[in-house]
Amino acid sequence: MRRVTFSRNYTISLSRTCRCYCKYCAFATRKPHLHSPDAVERMLDEAVRRGAKELLVLTGEAPDEHPEVLRRLRSWGHRDFLDYVVWTCRRALDRGLLPHTNVGVVTRDELVRLRRVTASQGLMLESIVPDLVVHQGSPTKHPRARLRVIELAGELKIPFTTGILVGIGERHEDRIAGLATIASLHRRYGHVQEVILQNFVPHPRYYGQEPAEIADAAQGGRRAPRAPAPLPAWASEVTLEEMRDLVRACRQLMPDVGIQIPPNLAEWWIDLVEDGATDLGGLSANGDHISPEHPFPKPQVVRRQLAERGYVLGERLCVYPQYMNERWLDRAVLDVIRMRYWTFLPRGARLASWGRRVPSRDLVAPAIAKAREGRELSGEELAALFAETRPEAVEEIRQAADELRAEIAGETVTFVVNRNINVTNVCTVGCAFCGFGQSRRSPDAYELDEAEFVRRVEEAVAYGATEICMQSGIHPDWTLDDYVRWLRLAKEVAPHLHLHAYSPMEVHWMCERSGLGPRAVFERLREAGLGSVPGTAAEILDDAVRERISPNKLPVARWVEIIEAAHASGLRSTATVMFGHVESPWDLAEHMRIVRRIQERTGGFTEFVPLSFIPFQTLLGRRYGIEEISPAENLKHTAVFRLALGKTVRNLQASWVKMGIELATEALRWGVNDLGGTLMEENISRLAGAQHGVRLDPPELVAAAHRAGRPAAERTTLYEIRRRWPIGTAPARPRSAPPPRFPAALPTLNAASAPA
Repeated sequence: MRRVTFSRNYTISLSRTCRCYCKYCAFATRKPHLHSPDAVERMLDEAVRRGAKELLVLTGEAPDEHPEVLRRLRSWGHRDFLDYVVWTCRRALDRGLLPHTNVGVVTRDELVRLRRVTASQGLMLESIVPDLVVHQGSPTKHPRARLRVIELAGELKIPFTTGILVGIGERHEDRIAGLATIASLHRRYGHVQEVILQNFVPHPRYYGQEPAEIADAAQGGRRAPRAPAPLPAWASEVTLEEMRDLVRACRQLMPDVGIQIPPNLAEWWIDLVEDGATDLGGLSANGDHISPEHPFPKPQVVRRQLAERGYVLGERLCVYPQYMNERWLDRAVLDVIRMRYWTFLPRGARLASWGRRVPSRDLVAPAIAKAREGRELSGEELAALFAETRPEAVEEIRQAADELRAEIAGETVTFVVNRNINVTNVCTVGCAFCGFGQSRRSPDAYELDEAEFVRRVEEAVAYGATEICMQSGIHPDWTLDDYVRWLRLAKEVAPHLHLHAYSPMEVHWMCERSGLGPRAVFERLREAGLGSVPGTAAEILDDAVRERISPNKLPVARWVEIIEAAHASGLRSTATVMFGHVESPWDLAEHMRIVRRIQERTGGFTEFVPLSFIPFQTLLGRRYGIEEISPAENLKHTAVFRLALGKTVRNLQASWVKMGIELATEALRWGVNDLGGTLMEENISRLAGAQHGVRLDPPELVAAAHRAGRPAAERTTLYEIRRRWPIGTAPARPRSAPPPRFPAALPTLNAASAPA
């Protein structure tokens, strides 16, 4: 699934006074225009109130060439206009806003001054053509002057945004030449983080009016749309095909650079996403000050439109992740990112934001040897393994994990024929990592009736399933009796099916509603037919992490209490971890030490299931910049999980619905011996944005094991072997393999249905 990004920004047009006379511009004025310090402070407070992360500072070029602007600046204690821009950026940083400045053609010294207080800077090349009619009277619009600024930014290691303005009298080949020129500078310096392909739209002049006020009114829906202005004689028509060609050319010339398409200037933006555009710019909270009559679409509207075509919308900062380091950013700016927006940092760069020293690499080799023998590792040793990135060390981790797997679990790859049933998605918990749960009033909320539930159980029987796995949202109206009712109903329909049901969070809710303790609740559930318990709701067993990602969920001690109560009641359970979001190596280490200690006390875990976080349709992914963990890191973590458990938990599962069957097959070389279940339907990962399907039939799972050079076997929930398939043999297709069906109200991948 491809992620399309935007920046949640707020625009300050600090001064519109400009020395240029561009014929397309409704922004610039020849009169003195300058916001006062008090006005700037108010706007910065408003930016914070509106939830912006970026402050976009727009200005005319060299406004202090106007004597009245210079007089005002000096009366406020500023030597020149750039000093005022720097002051504004410092005041923004004080509030946790990241400044992105676009102040026109400036000198090397001015770029240096801005670099100390900005996260990124920008200057549109506009065109490579030096004598366009539209630029007459504007010498700093000469491409030579603008390219010099872009080059200086590269020399100074400034994350930079540039682009071309399409339709101002240039030819199509001129546009391609402009992109090629930008690409040559980027190849030399690596500083161009995104290229804007902006189509020119004519707009009226706003004599005596403030474009910022017009833009804010249009953005808030308080201004009626204007009729389109006529195309000037010097302009050229721009077609969708020409824009598509530019997107493709940009992708070819600069494959590592973001391609931004303003979504408020043409309806074709979504078609250009299909051709490779990756970004929608700053969907400014207070409108487009350059084209003020064109409001930006609301993020929730954009998200819905993208979802219809299989894309997801996520926030980014004004500086792209690869530039979030001391090489590219001043320490003061980087500190704001680390303190306020640390989830946007590249995963490997978050160590500094966690405020703990990086685990010593000297621990890695001894820890691998120790873990290979099955001995318990310290928290520091485990953290060092989770933080390891050196290819040769990762390979040693893999080999040790795979050897340990062979020793304690053998060569056979197992799976279970099962069916998931999520009885309801109504949930009161509101986890930031979830795309499944809905409020009761949501149009996408659902609850199965008994007839539909029975139909699904019967379908599982016809399919040849041995297990029903049941988990649901935390429904505010459900009591212990409701949970008991579903178990009894399933057993009435299919007494032979094993019921693997109810996470510790659901059991906690049953305790809350009934007033009973966990042991008493489990007794009721066992009597109704419960066979084992999924060890989900574990996420990361660290209360500080849980407070960030699921503050309404049960704390660590309660999760442990409920799992141990299940084991004490004679019920086996799985154990899980959800990783690849905001957790640190030390958090993962503590999680694994807790799981191992429980197993040493109770012996109740049948398997350990790593669940990599799917960010796409979740709050963590949309608003906090969390991206999907890389396949390489996913595999490395999988191997470390095996080493962390030693010989205490025999079975390690790869979740194909999270990883995809190809990566799950590769995980069989990284300590994994189980491929999970057929599922038949899967909603929780699917609605978070997973794209790996909702069912795999036994022949597909057997084929995956055989591709890894391993025999396969069907197991029960409790790991009794039912059938074996040596390499070269294959099972028949299931007796009944119906297509997955969902409740009529269950949403497709629609971000609008998830929390804003």
